Amino acid sequence: MKIITLDKISKRYRLSQLGARSFREDFMRLFARNGSGGTDEFFALREVNLEIEQGEAVGFIGPNGSGKSTILKLLARIIYPTHGKVAVRGSVASLIEVGAGFHPELSGRENIFLYGSIMGMLKADVRAKFDRIVEFAEIQRFIDTPVKRYSSGMYVRLGFAVAAHINPHVLLVDEVLAVGDAAFQSKCLQRIEELRRDGMTIVFVSHDMTAVERLCNRVFFLQNGQIKAEGETRKVIEQYYETIGLNVEDKR
Repeated sequence: MKIITLDKISKRYRLSQLGARSFREDFMRLFARNGSGGTDEFFALREVNLEIEQGEAVGFIGPNGSGKSTILKLLARIIYPTHGKVAVRGSVASLIEVGAGFHPELSGRENIFLYGSIMGMLKADVRAKFDRIVEFAEIQRFIDTPVKRYSSGMYVRLGFAVAAHINPHVLLVDEVLAVGDAAFQSKCLQRIEELRRDGMTIVFVSHDMTAVERLCNRVFFLQNGQIKAEGETRKVIEQYYETIGLNVEDKR
């Protein structure tokens, strides 16, 4: 059963919306653009079509700016497409940005229950998993401290622990895991493998091809906001390396 469908998705940004200092500056940019026939529009994604089956572990790879994180943000409903339709069946938990979804003034304990309620879980269900979440995150000593005082690593540990234990239908994971230390990264990858074996749908964005090959049974290679290749993990990774001019054997 298809759990994710992207139908002719495009996401357009106006560069003038970033860093404009005044109405006068916006007006001058508009005047210059209309007078010259130019444009300051940028397409992060253009006419992207894809389908993901329930229980798949899918990776998105490509150079910086290729549209990988934009797809995750669309699936997480952080942003919306300029054109096209995004369809996701069931609940989605995401680990995309450090601290995303946490209230900075609340403690780690309070944020666990808040996130669980947002995901539609009963308080009793969250309570039943609470000890496992805290133990996985390795923040027992700081669980009643406001998360605004957490380091970026503590944020990531708690965020991943919550997302990986509330049993969403889809788990979205971005490069944010790179903030953690090597031991915790390995622990996260093991947990993702467990979730995959249990039938959870995983969408994984990373520049770490070893992790992508370990976790994903299918990969999309994005370039300039479009899908350049899609298919079996190793073959697509090899095509990616060839495209950017790297020797495949040297990367293994």
